[in-house]
Amino acid sequence: MTHNLLGPEPTLLPEHTAAQAALDAGTDPATVAAEHPDYSEAWASLAEKALDAGETVAAYAYARTGYHRGLDQLRRAGWKGFGPVPWSHRPNQGFLRALAVLGKAAGKIGETEEHERCRTFLADSDPAAAEATGLK
Repeated sequence: MTHNLLGPEPTLLPEHTAAQAALDAGTDPATVAAEHPDYSEAWASLAEKALDAGETVAAYAYARTGYHRGLDQLRRAGWKGFGPVPWSHRPNQGFLRALAVLGKAAGKIGETEEHERCRTFLADSDPAAAEATGLK
C-alpha cells in the first residue's frame, strides 16, 4: 500500500496474540468472542458464518459488534475518523471483515444507505480490503 505523504499515517491495531492463536488453532469463534469480547476477528468470523448460513439478522448483529469493537480500538490507536487502515496488517482485518459483513447484511435487509456507507468506508480504508472481502 502506498502512503499519501499529505494524509494521515496508516492506523495499525495492536496484536491480540492469545485470541488470534485460539482462532488459528480452530477454537470456535463464539468461544473466542466470549473470552476476548474486544477481538473483532472473532466477531467477524461469527458474522461470516451466519451470513453464509442465511442468518442475515444474526450476521448483522455479530458484524455490528465487531465493527464497534474495532472502531473503539482504532480511536485508541490514534485514528481520527479517516485515513488508511491497511488490510495487510492482520490485526486490522477483523475490523475490516466485520465492516464488510455489516455492509453485506445491511444490503440484504434493505438498509441501502448503510450498505453504501460500509462499502465506501471499506474502500476508503484500503481498496485491498474491499477486494479481499468482496464488498466493492
